[in-house]
Amino acid sequence: MACSVGPNFVTPQASLQNNWREAGNPAVKTNREDQQRWWENFRDPTLNQLVNVAYAQNLTLLEAGTRVIAARALLGEAVGELFPQSQQLNGTATYLQPSRTDATSNPNEAISAKQFWRVNLGAQATWEIDLWGKFRRGVEQADATYLASIATYDDVLVTLVGDVSSNYIQYRTLQAQIVIARANVAKQRQALDIARSRFKGGATSELDVYQAQNVLAQTQSTIPQLTAQLRQTQNALGVLLGMPPASIDGMLATPRGIPSPARNVAVGIPADLLRRRPDIRAAELKAAAQSAKVGIAAADLYPAFSLGGALGTLVSTTNGNKLSELFTSPSLTFAFGPSFSWPILNYGQITNQVRAQDAELQALLTDYKNVVLNAQREVENGLSGFLQGRQQVAYLRISATAASNALTVAIAQYQLGSRDFTTVLTAEQNLYQAQNALAAAQGNVSVNLTMTYRALGGGWQIRQGNDFVDDATRAQMRARTNYGDILPPASQRQPPTPGLPGPSDAGPTVRSPQW
Repeated sequence: MACSVGPNFVTPQASLQNNWREAGNPAVKTNREDQQRWWENFRDPTLNQLVNVAYAQNLTLLEAGTRVIAARALLGEAVGELFPQSQQLNGTATYLQPSRTDATSNPNEAISAKQFWRVNLGAQATWEIDLWGKFRRGVEQADATYLASIATYDDVLVTLVGDVSSNYIQYRTLQAQIVIARANVAKQRQALDIARSRFKGGATSELDVYQAQNVLAQTQSTIPQLTAQLRQTQNALGVLLGMPPASIDGMLATPRGIPSPARNVAVGIPADLLRRRPDIRAAELKAAAQSAKVGIAAADLYPAFSLGGALGTLVSTTNGNKLSELFTSPSLTFAFGPSFSWPILNYGQITNQVRAQDAELQALLTDYKNVVLNAQREVENGLSGFLQGRQQVAYLRISATAASNALTVAIAQYQLGSRDFTTVLTAEQNLYQAQNALAAAQGNVSVNLTMTYRALGGGWQIRQGNDFVDDATRAQMRARTNYGDILPPASQRQPPTPGLPGPSDAGPTVRSPQW
C-alpha cells in the first residue's frame, strides 16, 4: 500500500487567554452574536451604502478574487498529476516522387511507383506510481493553498469593511469639527464687536480689540486645515469604493452626525478568533501547504517507479499498402514496460532541500502563533479604546457645558466692567477646545468600536453565496481564455466551498477540485 512521506500537518497550539480583560464591564458581552454585518449597529444608511458599494467595486478585493481563481486552476493541475501523462504525440505524412535522373533517390529501382505516400502516427505515455505520496502531497499543498487564497480574500474583505467604516466616521467627525469651529468663530466675532464698542466708548484700550482679533484668527485658521483633512478622507473613501473621489459626493451629501456606537459590544471568547478571523485561517493553511511541500521534497529521496507505453502506426504505398490500412492491426506497433529512476548521487542536495522546506514550515508555524497573539492584542486594544473613550466623552460633555456657561458669564461681566477681557479670551479658547475635543472623542469611540469588530474578524461572511469576481471581470477573462468549470458563466453561480469557514479548511489529503 502506498504511503506518504513527510510530516502530517497538525495545527500548532497557540496561546489563548480564557477571557477578555474587559469581560467584567457591563457593556461587554461574552456571548456569541451574529457579527456578519456589524456596521449596521451604527444605524447609518450612508455607511451601509458605502460598504455595499465597496464590496462590489473595490479593486484590491477584486485582485484577491482573481488569485482565488488562479489557485483553483493550480489545484486542478495538481490533481492531474495523479493520472497518466502524455509525453509525446506525433505524426508525419510524406509525399515523395523519385527522381528519374538521380539514382540515389531510388537505388536499384526499388520503388516502382512514380510517387508514393508515407504516413506515420505515434504516441507515448507514462504513469509514475505515487508510492511515496509525492503527487498526493502536491494535491494537499495545492488544496491548502487554494483554501488559503479564500481566507486571504476574506481577510481583505474584513480590512476593507473596517477601513470604509473608519474613514466614514472620520469624515463625519471632521464635518462636526468644522461646524464647531464656525460656531465658535461666530461667538468670537460677537466678542470682538463688544470689544470694539467698548474701545470706541473709551471704556477699554485697543489691546482688547487686538487680543480678540488674535483669538478669532486662530480659530478661523483651523477651518482650512480641517477642510483639507475632510477632502483627504473623502479621497481615501473614493479609492476604497473603486471610484474617483468626486463620484461619491452624492452619497455623502446628506448631512449626518457622527455615527453613534452601540451601547454594548458582543465579543464572545478568545477561542472564537480561531473560528472567525480569516487571517488566522490563512496562516494555518499556509503552514499546512508548506508541510505538504516538505513531503514533496522528501519523496525525491526514494526511487520513482513508472509504467510507460508507446503506440504507433505506419503505412506506406511503396510496398502496396493503402492509406485506408493506417489503423488496421498489421500497421500497428506498441511497446509497454516499467522503469525507475533514483537520483542517488544528488542525495545531499535533496536532503538540504528537505531541510530548507522544513525550516520554512517551522517559520510559518511560529507565524501562526504570532498571528493569534496579535489578534488578541487588537481586540483588547479596541475594547479598551471603546470603553475608556466613552468615559472620556462623558467628562468632555461636562467640560463643554461648563465652558459654554463660563463664556456667557465672562462676556456679561466684561460688558458690565467687572472683568477684564482676558477672562473672555480664556473662556473663548476653553470653549472651542472643549467642544472640538468632545467631537474628536466621540469619533474615536466609534472608530475604536470599529477596530474591535474588525479585530473580531466579522464582515467577511457577506461574500457567501457570491462569486469572487464580478460579472464584467468574469466575461473579460472568459473572452480571453477558456476557463471551463473553474470560472462558470454569470448565469451559473458557484456553490459554497465545503469546509468553510473554520479550522477544518485543510480538507482531505486528496480530493478533486470543489468548484
